[in-house]
Amino acid sequence: MGLQIDTGAILANHAALAAKAPGAIAAAVVKADAYGLGAAHVAPALYASGVRQFFVALAREGRAIRPLLPPDAQINILSGHLEGEDLTGLTPVLNSPAQFFRDRAMRPGQPFAIQLDSGMNRLGMEASEWAAIRSEAMAARPAFIMSHLACADEPDHPANAAQLAAFRAMTDGCDVPRSLAATGGILLGPEYHFDMVRPGVGLYGGMPFAGARPVVQLSLRVIQTRAVASGEMVGYGATWHAARDSRIATVDAGYADGILRALSSSGVQLYAGDRGCPVVGRVSMDLITVDVTDLDTVPDRLDLICPAQPIDRLADLAGTIGYEILTSLGARYPRTWR
Repeated sequence: MGLQIDTGAILANHAALAAKAPGAIAAAVVKADAYGLGAAHVAPALYASGVRQFFVALAREGRAIRPLLPPDAQINILSGHLEGEDLTGLTPVLNSPAQFFRDRAMRPGQPFAIQLDSGMNRLGMEASEWAAIRSEAMAARPAFIMSHLACADEPDHPANAAQLAAFRAMTDGCDVPRSLAATGGILLGPEYHFDMVRPGVGLYGGMPFAGARPVVQLSLRVIQTRAVASGEMVGYGATWHAARDSRIATVDAGYADGILRALSSSGVQLYAGDRGCPVVGRVSMDLITVDVTDLDTVPDRLDLICPAQPIDRLADLAGTIGYEILTSLGARYPRTWR
């Protein structure tokens, strides 16, 4: 099995999203190990293409890539300043007054940013909290102020306009850069772009960026092929029986590798070139069974993620989103970057 990652496509997707927000700095979100694709490879490639602002969720993610990037790369930590964290060379995005006062007491003069809650009720200071410390925070000169949209992948959702208005109300008059838009927000249009945009899933080929170039191809090795007579079962629970004399291939991956068990009996296929072969029976921990009866020749590998079945198609079949498909990809896959 093997996971092939097209770094050039990631860079092209970043450039395409940046072009949609020409007046803004285009950062890059590389949290969760660059959405499962290897931040140690992806972040330096993005830096070489001109990116200087990076976002990760956790301080330990920032520490992992800090030695790989030159000093002028700013690595922003979305969880902020948690107690006991080593933030050397990192920029915490402070989410509460408590974080602000902790950070200023422990890191005076060091860079920080602010996150405000514009209505998502997840991270960030609420309007009343921000009003109470705004003067002191602005005197300390945050690197930027940001918020996050809850429904940016639904362009007509009223929450988008409501959050935009709330963010403006909290930040108008603040003489520092502002950021509201991730991938979906970039696609909403210029009023959401402000001074910096933060493309994430769109870099890696995911929706809502329908124009993204595919980034990932996942090929699984065929480790055995067997004849199954009409009426015989395949897999745990005997959930599938052959309706005809069949040829069944077993490939070397399963839910331990992030191929969700929900894909069992979902209509998912593995591909030999452009020929789809249905998955039959249950996805198990390490193995998947595939009906290859209609292939003239069974190749040594079959593709799960490919142009015929991109990550969001796989997500639809599993009842989830492309983010989960990407970030679930397991450590057992040999990865190749090109």
